[in-house]
Amino acid sequence: MAENRASVYGEGVPCWLDAQLPDVEAGKRFYGELFGWTFEEDATEYDSAVWARKDGSPVAALAHKTDGRMPTVWTVYFATPNARALCRRILAAGGQVVTAPTPVDDLGTAALATDPEGAVFGLWQPGSHNGFGERHTPGTFGWAQLYTRDTEAANDFYADLFHDALFGSDTEADFGRAPVSDVFPAEMPPHFLVHFGVEDMEDSVEAVRRLGGRVQAPPFETSYGTVTVVTDNQGASFALLRR
Repeated sequence: MAENRASVYGEGVPCWLDAQLPDVEAGKRFYGELFGWTFEEDATEYDSAVWARKDGSPVAALAHKTDGRMPTVWTVYFATPNARALCRRILAAGGQVVTAPTPVDDLGTAALATDPEGAVFGLWQPGSHNGFGERHTPGTFGWAQLYTRDTEAANDFYADLFHDALFGSDTEADFGRAPVSDVFPAEMPPHFLVHFGVEDMEDSVEAVRRLGGRVQAPPFETSYGTVTVVTDNQGASFALLRR
């Protein structure tokens, strides 16, 4: 297990994504055509996942959802040099640890946690795998938005955990907060929404529909670009982002 290894991403910066899907092969077809991803099998002791690459660089992973009771979702992972220490801080701040830090072969150490309102996020302590090889380009990670019921409490919680990423010298935190009711029904649970960059919003939305996905929220303007919220053909929500 990697201990306290420095990451190319500062603590609290989104550095990796994965999707838990009932049918990984269907996911490969959907995202391969939508974003131009190619795929590489990466079996590990921790899990069996498929790595997605964009122009040869790792950008995300698709994993088989082993428990049908679990949601079909995209999860964002925040970088940390020490996952165990960060988990202790999460608990002290009122969050929960869903999956304790677990070595993923020599790639690094992963954990899952929730904030006090129940929004799930991941932690990634790098070993041989630092995270994104490419971001901020079409077909790659562009932003993670937390939709929450209490933005003031969320700001306090995440500022305590990730102060330098949110308010310090790191200008690429790629992480915002907004009320759930801004985009979703008020009863929607708090959650992170992963955004992928696109060049042409209209063409990308059309492709989502053609591939069996659907639009949850039509295009709207934000401080970080034009966003459309969609689901894939298995029900996993994500957003398209045109800056």
